[in-house]
Amino acid sequence: MKFPVRLFTAAACLLVTVNAVADEWLRSIPDFTLTDQFGKTHSLEQYKQDELLVLYVQGVGCPIARIALPNYRAVRDEYAAKNIDFIMFNANIQDSPQRIAKEADEFGIDFPILKDEGQMLAKALGVERTAEVFIVNPKTQEVLFRGPINDQLGYETQRNNASQHYLKDALDTVLAGGVVNMDDIPDSKGCLVAIFDS
Repeated sequence: MKFPVRLFTAAACLLVTVNAVADEWLRSIPDFTLTDQFGKTHSLEQYKQDELLVLYVQGVGCPIARIALPNYRAVRDEYAAKNIDFIMFNANIQDSPQRIAKEADEFGIDFPILKDEGQMLAKALGVERTAEVFIVNPKTQEVLFRGPINDQLGYETQRNNASQHYLKDALDTVLAGGVVNMDDIPDSKGCLVAIFDS
C-alpha cells in the first residue's frame, strides 16, 4: 500500500509544481505610467475602458522584432472594431527615447512605444525576448496570453506564410469568454532582453 500512496503524493506534488509554473508564466500587469516615443504619457488607467490591451515587446535594432511588425499591424487592423488597444514597450537599458523614436521613424512604426524605465513592466511580466506579445485585461490587470504572434518567424528561418496564428486565436478565445490553453503556445523567438536587478 505504501507504493501507491507515494505515487499519488508524487503526482500531486508534480501537479502543484506544474500549476505554479503556469501561474508564474502568466503574471499580472502592474499599474504603470510611462512615456512613448512622442513624449506622450500612458497609464494603465487610461486603457481600462478597453476590452483588452495587447502589448508587444520592441527593441531597437532587433531584426525579428522589425520583421514581425507587419504581422502585429495586421492583427491590430483586423480587430480595429473590437475595442482592443495595441501598443509596444521597450525595456532595453541601451535604447534611449531618442533611439526608439528614430527606429519608429525609419521603420514606419505607427504604434506608441512606451519606454519601460527601470524595466518595471518587463520584470513584472517576466519578459525575456523581444517580439513577444501579451494580452491583458486592463480592468483586472490579468495577463491572459503571452507568446509569439504566429509561427512565421524563427531563428534564421522565415516561412512565406504562417500556419499558426497564436495571437489571433488567443484574441478570439478570450473575446468568446474562453481561456487560452498555454500548453499549446510555443516560446517566442526574438532578441534577448537583458533584465537587471534593481
